[in-house]
Amino acid sequence: MDKIVSLCKRRGFIFPSSEIYGGINACWDYGPLGVELKRNVKEAWWNAMVRERDDIEGLDAAILMHPKVWEASGHVENFTDPMVDCRECKARFRADQIEGAACPKYNKRPASRCAAEDKFTEARQFNLMFKTFMGAVEDSASVVYLRPETAQGIYVNFHNVRESARRKVPFGIAQIGKAFRNEITPGNFIFRTREFEQMEMQFFVRPGTEMEWFEHWKDQRIAWYLNLGIHADRLRFHQHGPEELAHYANAAFDIQYQFPFGWQELEGVHSRTDYDLRRHQEYSKKSLLYFDAETNQRYIPYVVETSAGCDRTLLTLLVDAYTEEPGDKETRVVLRLHPQIAPIKVGIFPLVNRDGMPELALQIQRDLMRHLKVFYDDSGAIGRRYRRQDEAGTPFCVTVDSQTLQDQSVTLRERDSMEQERIASSALLEVLRQRLSGA
Repeated sequence: MDKIVSLCKRRGFIFPSSEIYGGINACWDYGPLGVELKRNVKEAWWNAMVRERDDIEGLDAAILMHPKVWEASGHVENFTDPMVDCRECKARFRADQIEGAACPKYNKRPASRCAAEDKFTEARQFNLMFKTFMGAVEDSASVVYLRPETAQGIYVNFHNVRESARRKVPFGIAQIGKAFRNEITPGNFIFRTREFEQMEMQFFVRPGTEMEWFEHWKDQRIAWYLNLGIHADRLRFHQHGPEELAHYANAAFDIQYQFPFGWQELEGVHSRTDYDLRRHQEYSKKSLLYFDAETNQRYIPYVVETSAGCDRTLLTLLVDAYTEEPGDKETRVVLRLHPQIAPIKVGIFPLVNRDGMPELALQIQRDLMRHLKVFYDDSGAIGRRYRRQDEAGTPFCVTVDSQTLQDQSVTLRERDSMEQERIASSALLEVLRQRLSGA
């Protein structure tokens, strides 16, 4: 993980937030490469979930919602973690995660030793929602919350989307958006943060058919990660047992990835029954019943949810793609990112800064940048420039050299194999499109 964090800072993927002021715990800023990678991840998810299906609509709900939304969902009452404080070092821990945690005072010794020495306070419940006020007066009547999940915005818009899009059950609503959780012990880089982005889809089905759709979405979601090139042996399903199962669910599986810090949740697939719509109907006093013309019945639909973290997905892709290849003189660091989500598609270099090579390379850059994300680099030895793009995950590099001046061909180099071939510059865009789409 230290190598991943260092690479992210060095190459402009991710920076500590407010770094010039010493940073702020568990908050991160996405740099030039990071923001491109994140946009590509969201685009890949949106394509798979919305644009390539005919049974899912998109939504972008507001972050601030009526406070009763969170009463109905159970977040005000139940969205809590047990918290303890160390009386000596004043560090704060989740009471159910003492094992594996580290005390910050004594050279990060296990926090379980502090617990054994009876240095912890009694556990107390801590609500994870960020609370703020709307309007000029800060009183109980003006309390609102930063949403801890995006799903509730989908539920309260069930009828709005269904009626305006003329949808029949079964159908889904998808959205990507920010969520906020006042985590007691965030950590592991961007794996657990207080501000993060979710990619969620709620699929509304006829009661009694939810398990069929549950299995469908389990298969669909694991296939998405495999299609992004993530190693299959580092992915697995974890079924929630009776003690893990949320009060609203009748089945739940996590897709887990084997991070350097162990197997951790990447995405949840949950069968949520009719709990959410039923609760919002109860609290809002507005009917959320659906009339099914095929069965001539009115019912509250059941929901199958897929909930992924965009930031966790991005971290997974970085960890999975990170490769070190020992060489004679130095180790080559390569991010073997799938070309679909790589932040830069093509690096463009003049071999030397003379003889008209920079002018030709810049012309190629101008021609390609209207179609692909490209990067021009004329600084340093050509081998060093290749290595910089390898670390950035760029799948292809194009070099203009002396032969280009003679026959208008360029050298096309592939990241993973490092193989090079001559390509006519006039055919470069078409070749790159074919290689990128078929990779």
